[in-house]
Amino acid sequence: MKVTVLQENLSRGLNIVSRAVSPRSTLPVLGNILIATDEGRLRLSATNLELGISCWIAARIDQEGSTTVPARTFADLVNTLPGDQVQLLLDTKTQNLNVKCGSSNNDIKCIDAQDFPPLPVPDLDGALQLNVVDFREMIQQVAFAASTDEARPVLMGVLLNAEKDHLTMAAADGFRLSVRKATLSSPAPHPISVIIPARALNELARVASDGEEPIYMVVPKGRNQVIFRVKDVEVVSQLIDGAFPDYQQIIPRSYKSRTLVSTAALVKACKQAEIFAREGLNVARLDIRESKGELQPSEVEISAASEETGKNETIVEATVDGSGLLIAFNVKYLREALEVIRTPNVALETSAPNAPGVVKPVGDDNFLHVIMPMHV
Repeated sequence: MKVTVLQENLSRGLNIVSRAVSPRSTLPVLGNILIATDEGRLRLSATNLELGISCWIAARIDQEGSTTVPARTFADLVNTLPGDQVQLLLDTKTQNLNVKCGSSNNDIKCIDAQDFPPLPVPDLDGALQLNVVDFREMIQQVAFAASTDEARPVLMGVLLNAEKDHLTMAAADGFRLSVRKATLSSPAPHPISVIIPARALNELARVASDGEEPIYMVVPKGRNQVIFRVKDVEVVSQLIDGAFPDYQQIIPRSYKSRTLVSTAALVKACKQAEIFAREGLNVARLDIRESKGELQPSEVEISAASEETGKNETIVEATVDGSGLLIAFNVKYLREALEVIRTPNVALETSAPNAPGVVKPVGDDNFLHVIMPMHV
């Protein structure tokens, strides 16, 4: 293999794929990145057997070939090279990769590409087309609510349902639930219902750059995998087996009080309360107060206290439709839900101190977040 590539392109490609490198594995090759010539370009690939990321970059190919290079060594080296052309020359007998750039000359010991696990080649016929900007926003509004508890693997994923021109994504961890809906620009060729690891979707959101090109999503039959292709990047992930909870049962059908507040003001109040709440169980109380008169504004007092730190109280102006209520939430969970809301105002629907609350953007029916109350 003899290849010439720009340092900035190589660095960008390594940054994209390196998140899929396995940090601790009994297979040494999983700590490596595959570099291979592929139809006039250079392909970089990494996998930990659950998640795989590939990236294609422009290169001058003088001689075809492939090898796997230690991820950390190669990435650290490339990042320190001058912004110039990098020459890669592989000695196939010794599996030594010579990396030359400017006055820098390096030899890296590699592992034969034959030992690298094969990544699937997707058939994009019949793929689901997704708008990059919209889909990335959907991921940001849902994936954070997935569980990180490996004892409940189903909840570590995001349920994705696509049927006709409707797309729905949902994630829950037993304490909160995020649901986001969207309309597809072109209908799904066939219904899809899969549970995708939240980590894989977060990686996709990270590597998918804004542009005109859509994200193509393929679920190959019988492989228990999902493949996303966007421009020069491909993300492959194992799907999670199991039945996702019937989340529709969790969403309250009615409320006794609907509180409208400024999203930014409530986020700020939650951040202040979190400083005091984080020493304990992250509990913040929301005292929702009824209006004293028809033309009088209402208010919500957000408060948190800690024996070690002290206490905090913040009052936020609100419009309250219904009765007043004192309810407590995990303030970190409430802040995280508010931070993914794009509208200026947010609605909090509540029924009782021991019943779930529902957070909704005002003027946008495509997103809702259910948050369980905490006992005080």
